[in-house]
Amino acid sequence: MTPAIYLVKGRDKSLRRKHPWVFSRGIHRVEGEPKLGETVDVFTHDGKWLAKAAYSPNSQIRARVWSFEKQDINLDFFVKRIQDAQLLREDIIERDGLTGYRLIAAESDGLPGITIDKFQNYLVCQLLSAGAEFHKQTLVDALLKVFPDCNIYERSDVAVRKKEGLEQTTGVLHGEEPPRSVVIEENGVKISVDIIEGHKTGFYLDQRDSRQQSMKYVKDKEVLNCFSYTGGFGLYALKGGAKRVINADVSQPALDTAKYNAELNEFDISKKRAVFLNADVFKLLREYRDQGTKFDVVIMDPPKFVSSKNNLTSGANGYKDINMLAMQILKPGGTLLTYSCSGLMSGELFQKVIADAAVDSGRQVKFVERFEQAADHPTDSAYPEGFYLKGFACKVL
Repeated sequence: MTPAIYLVKGRDKSLRRKHPWVFSRGIHRVEGEPKLGETVDVFTHDGKWLAKAAYSPNSQIRARVWSFEKQDINLDFFVKRIQDAQLLREDIIERDGLTGYRLIAAESDGLPGITIDKFQNYLVCQLLSAGAEFHKQTLVDALLKVFPDCNIYERSDVAVRKKEGLEQTTGVLHGEEPPRSVVIEENGVKISVDIIEGHKTGFYLDQRDSRQQSMKYVKDKEVLNCFSYTGGFGLYALKGGAKRVINADVSQPALDTAKYNAELNEFDISKKRAVFLNADVFKLLREYRDQGTKFDVVIMDPPKFVSSKNNLTSGANGYKDINMLAMQILKPGGTLLTYSCSGLMSGELFQKVIADAAVDSGRQVKFVERFEQAADHPTDSAYPEGFYLKGFACKVL
C-alpha cells in the first residue's frame, strides 16, 4: 500500500491550484512509513485524493508533487516529462542555433528538484530533492530512452541538498566523463564549458537572451563587464562592435577561459581591445571611482546575494552598493545593464534597489528596458517561484 499524507483542513487550496509544494505545517498526519524520497499519495483532511508526491521528512517542503493525476511514477512518467520538455524548447533551439540549453527546469517542467542542462552530447543533472535522488536511476534510464547517444554527468554538489537530508555528489551516471572543455554555440557565439569544475552545471545558460539584447548598447563603446566569469557578456560585446571590453572577475581560471572563448570566436583581442582583469569587483569599482575612470557601458551580473528570507535586507544592500558604484563610473548618458538572479528578490524590489542606488550616487536614472531568464527557463503559471532572473537597462544621466 502506498504511504499517504493528509493535509490540515483548509491547507489544500494551493494544491488545487496546482502548486507543487506541501509544507510541513500543512500536514495533519502521515500514514505508513515513507522512505526518504518515496512517492506518497496526498489527500485532503477528509480523504479526497489530490496528488502523487515525493516525501522528504527532513525538509520544510515536506512533499513535492510529481503529478496531479493518478499515475505511477515510473520510467514512462519520466520519459513523457522529458519528451514534453524537449518539445517545448525545439523552436528556441532552432531559432538561436543552440547546442547548449536547459532541458529540464525543475518544477516548471513538472520534475521538482531536477535541473538538466544539455551541452552537445552531455546531459548534466543537478538533483536537489529527495524524490529526485530516490528516482535517480529511473531518470537516467529515461534520459537514455530520449537521448540514447548522450553521456550523463551529475553535478549535485550544492549545499541545499543538506535540507533534503542528502549528501553532495558528482560523477558519471552514464557514458564518458566530460572533457574540461565542451564547446557549445548560441546565437552564433562559441563558448567553452567546463562541466566538471564550472559554476552550476558548467555555464549560465539563463542569461542567453540578455547577452543577445546587450549587443544594441555596446557599439563603439568602452565596456566594463563585472563578475564576468568566462566572459559571456564580454563575447557579445565584442561581437556587437565594442571599442574596448574589460572583463573583471576574481577567478583567474574563469578569465583564462574567457580569453580562450574570445580566441575561439576569432575576435580581435589585440591592442587591448579585450582585457581580462583579475580583481575583486567591489574594490575595483571604488578604485575606478576614486581615479575618475569612466565607461560608456557597465554590465553588472553578480552572483546570488539573497539565499534566504533572513538575508534579504543585507542582499538588497549589496545590490544597491555595487549599482551605486557602477553609476558613479558611467559617463553621462551611459548605460548600466544590471541583473539579479536572487529568486527571493522580486522585480519590483530590484527596481526599488536600483532607484535607491541612483539617489545615493547622485545620478538620474531612466529604466529603458527589462530583462528576464532565457526562454528555455520557463515559469509554470502555477509555480511563480520559477521566475528568478530579472534585469534592467538603465540610462544614467
